[in-house]
Parts: sequence; C-alpha cells; structure tokens
Amino acid sequence: MALALGGYFSGDSNVFTASLVTVQTWFSSRFVALQDFLTAPRDIATLRQRNAELEAEVADLQAQVIQLQQAAGDTQIVAALLDFERANPQNQYKLAAVIGRDPSPFLQYVIINRGSNDGVLRGMPVVTNQGLVGRVDAVIADAARVQLITDPASNVNVRLQNAEENAALTGSVTGGLTLDLIPQNVDVEEGDVVLTSGLGGGYPPDLIIGQVVKVGGRDLDLFKQATVQPVVDFNRLPIVLVIVNFKPVEIAPLLPSP
Repeated sequence: MALALGGYFSGDSNVFTASLVTVQTWFSSRFVALQDFLTAPRDIATLRQRNAELEAEVADLQAQVIQLQQAAGDTQIVAALLDFERANPQNQYKLAAVIGRDPSPFLQYVIINRGSNDGVLRGMPVVTNQGLVGRVDAVIADAARVQLITDPASNVNVRLQNAEENAALTGSVTGGLTLDLIPQNVDVEEGDVVLTSGLGGGYPPDLIIGQVVKVGGRDLDLFKQATVQPVVDFNRLPIVLVIVNFKPVEIAPLLPSP
C-alpha cells in the first residue's frame, strides 16, 4: 500500500485498470444485448397493445367529431328553417327528416319521417328555406314519399318574375329542370327568377324555384325553352318542411277532353 501510495505501481495500476475496464465494458455490452433480446418480445407486445388502444381512442374521437359536426349542421339547418317559417307566417309547416331516397336513377323521390299521423296528406307541398322541393306523392301512417320537382313526371305551373309570364316547369331523368310553353314574344334572359304561379291548384304561389341559366329554341318554334338551375341542392336534403295548411285542388275534371 505504501508503494502504491508512493506512486511506484502507477504504470502497472493503469494497465491493470484499463484492462479491467475493457473487460467490464465487453461483459456489460453483452449483458445489455442479452437483456434487450430477452425483454424485446414483451416490449413489442406491450407497444402493439398500446398502439391498438391509441388507434381505438383516435377512431372514437373521430366518430365523436363527425357526430358533433353533423349535429351542428342539423342545428344550423333547423334554425334556418325556423327563420323561414317565421318569415312566412301565412303557411303552417311540419318539420320532417329525409330518411330515404328512391334507388332508381330514373325517379326523383325522397322518403320523410312524417305521415298521416302527423297530418300530412297527399299533394301537400314540401319546401326548405331555400325554395320548393316537391310535393307529397304517397302517405302511410308514419312516413310519406315526396316527388321532387326534378322527377320526369313532375310538372309545375310557374311564372317568370321579371317577365310576369307563365310557363310550365318539367323535370327530367337527368335531374334537370326545363321551362316549356314560353311564348316567342316573351323576353327571357339568363338570371330571371322562376316562382310558382299558383295556377292549376297544385302549389301555392310565389314559392321560389330557381333561375334561368340558358335559353333555347328556334325562331320557327311556337314556344321557347329555358333551362333552370334550382336553388335547392337536392343532393343534400336532410330536413324539409311540409306545408300542411295547403290543400291541393284537383282541376282535371274541369279541363276539356282531348
């Protein structure tokens, strides 16, 4: 100890210490590697389980976000419909949700969750805060079928707001709207607003339908035609209003036989 403390063994001590550190480092690295090898499967299984739990939580949160967004969208739609109802107190409305669509590409119908138990009758007009949707075509106790104005069998008597001229609005298999029976002497322009005329007893007057986007027809034809862009987005129609105080008038028996 005296010699070591005196520094006589410093060279040998340093060599011995360096060798010992090298040996310890080698054993330590091998031990850590062996420990990692033995514990890796357990760690991987734990990580996989935790990852699955986090993915499930993320999916649940995403579903909640979608539900909240849907609820917020429905709330905004309902608020807009209520504002429309207050702005048009001459009519009585029944709020209805769209619960189905006709699967045929050639028919334009939707199903609503209101029926005869709610006072809904065949022929009642259906609207949104934007404009005319169609009218009730068939009714059961708790549901009804609505024929959209874009249906090929739909025919609505309308008037051009700017020209104060009446015309007939028909649907098509493509979902487009066409104005027929426009006299040649009537000046029809793009942007003209199209409203229900109230003629024929099928719809109340002054329900907005859309705007003229194209005018066609030849000078030799008796009538002009025009393409109408509806104000209602029929691809996004979650909630509608049924005008329950309007009773359609059937005037077919009064028309002359062809």
